Amino acid sequence: MEASLEFIGTATTLLRLGPHTLLTDPDFRPRGKRAYLGKGLFSKRRTQPARQPEELPPVDGVVLSHLHGDHFDPVARARLGKDMPVLTTPAAGRKLTRWGFHEAHGMRTWEVAGLADGLTVTSVPGEHAPSYARALLPPVMGSVIEASDGTGTFRVYVTGDTLYRPFLGEVTERLGPLDAMVIHLGGTRAFGILVTMDGDQGADLVDLIASPVTVPVHHDDYTVFRSPLGDFLRACRDRGLAGRVRTVGRGETVPLA
Repeated sequence: MEASLEFIGTATTLLRLGPHTLLTDPDFRPRGKRAYLGKGLFSKRRTQPARQPEELPPVDGVVLSHLHGDHFDPVARARLGKDMPVLTTPAAGRKLTRWGFHEAHGMRTWEVAGLADGLTVTSVPGEHAPSYARALLPPVMGSVIEASDGTGTFRVYVTGDTLYRPFLGEVTERLGPLDAMVIHLGGTRAFGILVTMDGDQGADLVDLIASPVTVPVHHDDYTVFRSPLGDFLRACRDRGLAGRVRTVGRGETVPLA
């Protein structure tokens, strides 16, 4: 099966898996605008997204890891179709429904949802902050997307904004080996607390999940991101994992298969 990722910016991608296309974490805010991250915290965007909603191809649905300003922005709220299926956390699903997104569905951990014939999404665990700071941030989910057609099956894990935790090994323990992983990095700090994986934690997850292909995203777009892509690449090289990593620039497409 042909499989690829087009990088729009932040955690916004187009995943093309055989006949299916999915949009992840839509953030179309232009460079220089600020995102509200809750509890009085703002962050300025440093980069320009490669597409706007009107430039998207037809998609089967949206996979939204959580409802944060840098993952679902006011442009997405105003200009994405309200009938577009959105799979997300229960908290985000309730709010999106109030905003008029009639096909928003909040998924419990390990729940499986179908988006099209031969296309399913499984909600998997994630932890956006240490336990003592969990109330500061919205709940997050990772996703394992599985697409099947006449040529085979392809499975990709989108981590969402999680920290590295050993329990993420349950993803492959429960669901089996993966073909690719899309990893959210950045070493984001909120109120001085690490809330997304930095380079070392990202390399820990590459080692744990052992996917043959990992594509890093969500690493240089906002001022709250403190661990650049180079940190991750260096950590992977030091551990002999560099051969599993494929980088992609905004507006570029990289094969996942």
